[in-house]
Amino acid sequence: MAFTHPVSRPFLTGRELEYVTDAVSGGWISSQGPYVRRFEEAFAAWNGVAHGVACSSGTAALTLALRALGIGPGDEVIVPEFTMIASAWAVTYTGATPVFVDCADDLNIDVTRVEEKITPRTRAIMPVHVYGRRCDMDAIMDIAHQYNLRVVEDSAEAHGVRPVGDIACFSLFANKIITAGEGGVCLTDDPRLAGQLAHLRAMAFTRDHSFLHKKLAYNHRMTAMQGAVALAQVERLDDILAARREIEARYDAALKDIPGITLMPPRDVLWMYDLRAERREELRAHLDARGVETRLFFKPMSRQPGYLDPVWPTLNAHRFSEDGLYLPTHTGLTADDQEYIAGAVREFYTSG
Repeated sequence: MAFTHPVSRPFLTGRELEYVTDAVSGGWISSQGPYVRRFEEAFAAWNGVAHGVACSSGTAALTLALRALGIGPGDEVIVPEFTMIASAWAVTYTGATPVFVDCADDLNIDVTRVEEKITPRTRAIMPVHVYGRRCDMDAIMDIAHQYNLRVVEDSAEAHGVRPVGDIACFSLFANKIITAGEGGVCLTDDPRLAGQLAHLRAMAFTRDHSFLHKKLAYNHRMTAMQGAVALAQVERLDDILAARREIEARYDAALKDIPGITLMPPRDVLWMYDLRAERREELRAHLDARGVETRLFFKPMSRQPGYLDPVWPTLNAHRFSEDGLYLPTHTGLTADDQEYIAGAVREFYTSG
């Protein structure tokens, strides 16, 4: 059905059309032209990081990051149990093995349980800033230094959380805080890693473009049109984050006293407004009938067919996934929209 209040909607109110028109008028429809480079530089600068390398998706960014760090068959990477499956898939794409760690009460990886999963084969930790909550990066970096591990931050849902790992990877999918429709970007302070990321995303061409490819690489380049949209989005990132903080505050105020609803911990940046709900499926049907779209929490990795593990019912990630959902959350959401959505939630729990 067509929802009057969809979960997500892109917020394209800046110079997106102007920049895309300029790119197309100049014939820049592949990865050539100035827009991809300008986006990389602008996003890296906003984050206080030296290098940005744009690519075709957030999943591609994670895969490139792991490959640039030399991770492959025989290696293990620590990955959260509670995350979108792309985090685990990126590890699997390299031939390495994801090793899952359960989540804490904020849905992020439980750092107190990371060390017990480290083996001689462990090469990296992949913290995921779930729904815009920053992981305990101080603790993660301490563990990484102690065991000589690399850190790849999955920041797909956390534009505005400043990177501290070896490489941070962001998604630009249409439902993200900033978007290019599709796309991704890696940030790093290491010029050697930046060079490897750029080399691997573009089929490992040599400088003379002689069609001699010395390693397995990818066609993960971002198009100039995507770069044009992404640049316009970065130019408004401060305003976008501020608007989302207001959206979070309005939801908190409107939902905090509703019986049957459990609010989640505050977010460092708001991607999606997540909560836990009694009689979740009935609530979703009620909201659906009123034009309000919702989404379920992620399914734990050990419930996924590719990583199935019978231990999953004992995990926090399983418990949260059974009653969690998120409400419409996009930058253009108005106070009236939120009043309607919160009112529909309240109606369900108070109408008897």
